Amino acid sequence: MDNYTIADNFSLLSKLMEINGENSFKAKSFSSAAFTIEKLPAQLKDMPRDEIFRIKGIGESTGKAILEMLDTNAFSLLEQYLLITPPGILEIMKLKGLGPKKIATIWKELEIESMGELLYACNENRLMLLKGFGAKTQENVRQNIEFYLANRHRFLFAEVDALGHSLEGKLKDLFAPAPVSLTGAFRRNNPIIDEVEILIAAPAEAVVQQLSALPGLALSETQQQHSTWQLDEKLKIVAHSCEPKDFYAQLFATTGAAPFIDKFNAAGGASFIKEAVSEEAIFSAADMAFIPPCLREGGKEIDLAKNKQLPELITPADIKGIIHSHSNWSDGESSLKEMALAAKAKGFEYIVISDHSRTAFYANGLQIERVLQQHAEIDALNKELAPFKIFKSIESDILNDGALDYPDEILAKFDLVIASVHANLKMTEEKAMARLLKAIENPYTTILGHMTGRLLLSRNGYPVDHKAIIDACAANNVVIELNAHPRRLDIDWTWLPYAIEKNVLISIDPDAHSIQGFDDVKYGTLAAQKGGITKANNLSSYTVDMLETYLQQRKQLKNIHS
Repeated sequence: MDNYTIADNFSLLSKLMEINGENSFKAKSFSSAAFTIEKLPAQLKDMPRDEIFRIKGIGESTGKAILEMLDTNAFSLLEQYLLITPPGILEIMKLKGLGPKKIATIWKELEIESMGELLYACNENRLMLLKGFGAKTQENVRQNIEFYLANRHRFLFAEVDALGHSLEGKLKDLFAPAPVSLTGAFRRNNPIIDEVEILIAAPAEAVVQQLSALPGLALSETQQQHSTWQLDEKLKIVAHSCEPKDFYAQLFATTGAAPFIDKFNAAGGASFIKEAVSEEAIFSAADMAFIPPCLREGGKEIDLAKNKQLPELITPADIKGIIHSHSNWSDGESSLKEMALAAKAKGFEYIVISDHSRTAFYANGLQIERVLQQHAEIDALNKELAPFKIFKSIESDILNDGALDYPDEILAKFDLVIASVHANLKMTEEKAMARLLKAIENPYTTILGHMTGRLLLSRNGYPVDHKAIIDACAANNVVIELNAHPRRLDIDWTWLPYAIEKNVLISIDPDAHSIQGFDDVKYGTLAAQKGGITKANNLSSYTVDMLETYLQQRKQLKNIHS
């Protein structure tokens, strides 16, 4: 077991003990141990056993529990509490805004043991009768339940990316030489996937027979040329069958979003689909440039294709450097040198280290003296690693009043500043806009980080007027981040065409807290493609020389002297 798994087990146990009315001091000891373990620089499994008991925050009982998990891969005390806690309570624990004490009250006083019961109780205003609950709390619980229920069978594209392509490969082998292709929202690289669709040029009966033999697939229903499956009891797979002569017509029809198909047909393209020999032939016959699957959403792509003005979409190979990454100076896993060497080994020309600012105490944010110490280390590494370059940056918290997290004389020392909201996310649109606009107007803000603070399938972002934000970035020469973490992908791709229209640069940034996080650039690029971004529209596609020039010119424009 790694540290994160052990910490998660302790954290879960602490909550279950509190829910079940256990002594709060005992519950907190496991919670405190979880916090300690998450911050350890070394893995517990690699430590001498007696050293574990000398870690500050690890007592006799927590130390013995760690040894049990390391030796047996099990945790008996946690298993005992899982046995006496209804499964529905465990699901309720996933809701945001409900702590163990409130869950215990709901369970013991209202005898609620499932998400459905809790939603019903909210709709009946029963939570308002409980001590510590009010109308606002009840409404928040209701909204969180509805959000959870609407998203529990949905997946991030990154979560099913490898699985979808693996399934396609297996089915191509299984049905060869018949053509097989992924289709639908998955083929369009949508950030959220409800189902993985696949098209097979084979009779429906043969498709059902062959898929039934694959491990983990269970047939849910069949309907003429379509069959629906559950993979490992959670991911929905839809298999479409067709005759070989209809393969490309069906691939075209099942790939495009409904608005795209409607617009294509309205533009006179319907007559060119039947029995087409390829998708390229369909577009050619309709006198359009080929529209990549990722763009087939029903925006302006039809008009652009008719006028042969489709952009040359950005690719992962166009990313020249890693912008927005965290080292172990704040909450990252690796040292500056390790991050730089890993980026260099992957073929990048530079890395922008953007550790957290001082207000982010939870992330070991940098106080001013540590900023200066980090800059000294970066200067030394840049001499050692040249021509590879580490740029000095910070992810500065946007404070409640819209100010950045350091005085101007410190902000001026950074090559660039990424300004982001991390705290007090429950804002009205008026509050959010005032906060963001002030930060954008700050001359030291180079990039606006993860604009809405959303976490896909977990947390809605705070409400913003996207057009007003983009307009402000255009007026103040501020770049907008497309945070490439698969759970963020923020700014949403649907707003990228407007940013392009306003000549606002985008920056595809992985927000990497580890070397593995560099790979998230792929998912940011896929989202950028959907919005029509080219390498010319993207800051992280700049070479090291181009980025240096851009940042110097921007400082001159803003009259910033370091």
